[in-house]
Amino acid sequence: MSLRMLYLVFCRIAEWLTLLAESSAAKDVEILVLRHENAVLRRANPRPRLDWADRATLSALIRLLPRALKMHRLVTPATVLAWHRRLVARHWTYPNRRGRPSIDPAIVALIEQMARDNPGWGYQRIQGELLGLGYRVGASTIRRVLRRCGVPPVPLRRDHTTWRRFLSAQASTLLACDFFHVDCALTLKRLYVFFVLEVGSRYVHILGVTANPDGPWTAQQARNLLIDLGERAAQFKVLIRDRAGQFTAAFDAVLADAGITVCKIPPRSPRANAYAERFVLTARSEVTDRILIVGERHLRQTLGEYAGHYNGRRPHRALALQPPRSDRPVIDFTHERIRRRPVLGGLITEYERAA
Repeated sequence: MSLRMLYLVFCRIAEWLTLLAESSAAKDVEILVLRHENAVLRRANPRPRLDWADRATLSALIRLLPRALKMHRLVTPATVLAWHRRLVARHWTYPNRRGRPSIDPAIVALIEQMARDNPGWGYQRIQGELLGLGYRVGASTIRRVLRRCGVPPVPLRRDHTTWRRFLSAQASTLLACDFFHVDCALTLKRLYVFFVLEVGSRYVHILGVTANPDGPWTAQQARNLLIDLGERAAQFKVLIRDRAGQFTAAFDAVLADAGITVCKIPPRSPRANAYAERFVLTARSEVTDRILIVGERHLRQTLGEYAGHYNGRRPHRALALQPPRSDRPVIDFTHERIRRRPVLGGLITEYERAA
């Protein structure tokens, strides 16, 4: 035990003599290094981590220490050299150069739109279409974009035909019919309105109003429809209707004789007859919910005047804001005065240029 004590005393005396030989600047540097190492070790983290400020401070101070002291610091010379190599590598690394360049969001939206609008287009078909627009995009990139957008491959997309797509493709040859009811103001008698809509042009035929829409009455309205269509009846191939009891076999037979196939929508699926349902909403919100109907004659007059406005003047978004069959006069810009014409007693207003 005494020998160990003598050894430690000798080591401390040797260190004291070494300090006497050192300059005051070296002592100050060593003190600064020790203080900074203690500050790093006193941090609350389970394992002390050096940030960029610690690395810069220790790198600047350690190089001023004597060689013997450099080997017993918190960081070794090899660590300092590794920091230097990392700094040089970061200096010569250009930003945003990792992997493939990102694709333009506008091109991503265009790829998704092409895939959804054209169920039969595969990756290379879309690639060719983009090339015709001046965009060079790889087929693998298109596949990755569509997978991220949740668009399935061609076999699944081609076999999935929605009612919306079917009706849009067949619009020029489609007719859609339906009933809607109106309750009279005084008698509360319920009247039923039967109409047929030309899906392609959105032209509406108000065929009849009755309190008892039975099978024979509905079949007669089908004959009246063919009379209204005249020679144009040959261009229509399909009529969409629901499964109401008013549509009997006689109704279907009248249309079949004219070459029009009747297509019944699935049960409880009003969206399959979306165009007719949308007209019902329009007629209710613009007319029947805003006026008191006295009786059957009053309802016929009201709907007749509204049908003239709907077919001749009312703009439709599906028709580029044009009426189904416009009866507007030719726009003459020399007439600066705008004339206002009330419809249905001012319930609806039409405007046109007048001299």
